[in-house]
Amino acid sequence: MNLKHNTVYAPPPLGGGATHHHHPYSLHTAFYWGKEAHFLFSGWPDGDSGMYALALILVFALAIIAEFLANLNLVKPGSSRVATISFQTGIHAIRAGFGYMVILAVMSYNGGVFIAAVLGHAVGYVVFGSGLTKKIDKT
Repeated sequence: MNLKHNTVYAPPPLGGGATHHHHPYSLHTAFYWGKEAHFLFSGWPDGDSGMYALALILVFALAIIAEFLANLNLVKPGSSRVATISFQTGIHAIRAGFGYMVILAVMSYNGGVFIAAVLGHAVGYVVFGSGLTKKIDKT
């Protein structure tokens, strides 16, 4: 098997019987640049420039949404404790899901994906967490 530097190949599918033969793709073990990436879904974006740009926008948006949910405070004073905890637990679970999707995308070791994730978290923090966009109460 011809291995490229800093790559490993995906193992063959498990199980017997008929198997589908797919083109092998490499799993990088160091950062690389280029649109030849596979992340989040098998075979996507698969080297297509438009799909790669869409994938970067998706990772950027996922990171912003994760920051939004991390700074979301919709609980009103006097709300039922059980309802409050249940709601906050649901929001936390959704935020964790978005965060893990970003982590999985970054694990592709694609430099563009990494930058999209970091910029998404930075923009999300500035907009939702820094207080920059919050109105100042002048009383």
